[in-house]
Amino acid sequence: MRAALIDYGSGNIASAAKALSRAAAETSGHEILVTADPDMVRKCERIVLPGVGAFADCMRGLSAVPGMVEALNESVLQGGKPILGICVGMQLMATAGREFGTHNGLNWIGGEVVPLSPADPALKIPHMGWNEILLAQNHPIFAGLDSNANAYFVHSFEMKPANAAHRLATTDYGGAVTAAIGRDNIVGTQFHPEKSQAVGLTILGNFLSWTP
Repeated sequence: MRAALIDYGSGNIASAAKALSRAAAETSGHEILVTADPDMVRKCERIVLPGVGAFADCMRGLSAVPGMVEALNESVLQGGKPILGICVGMQLMATAGREFGTHNGLNWIGGEVVPLSPADPALKIPHMGWNEILLAQNHPIFAGLDSNANAYFVHSFEMKPANAAHRLATTDYGGAVTAAIGRDNIVGTQFHPEKSQAVGLTILGNFLSWTP
């Protein structure tokens, strides 16, 4: 079995590949393929979409890889392959991003990406550091986590799903902030599992073993 880690010029590819490979070795046995080849994406059993930086830049970079958006839509929406979005990779699943204007996303999960606005003005933007994952509902990717599990966040914007049922987890940063989203075969984390030590490896292993 193979999992495709999409390389489109944005994301912690090396650290994500290392963490996924370690999680795979401990759980599912997947071969992790770092790829910018749409045909390879179609051949893989599941997909990871990373992302770091501005929403528009990441969407532009993804769209600039010939055939990649089409391969992702075909694999995820038609083929039902499990996909994990990480940080801006998760945000790209939204309908639109509101960073430096309005920019279309993949529109896999209805909603928009908006600036963080913590109620406490003393809280700094970007939100950076370890915060608790507060589960809004049970999901297989969170199996085995302690009730006070923490993950590593670095972001200035958050995803606001149109359907509250698509928000799987939050974190508290001057109010509830979306930490994970999902529906059907699609899941995404605002935090970086590849930087979240044992908690992140558990989540990555759960994703690699997940059958939606």
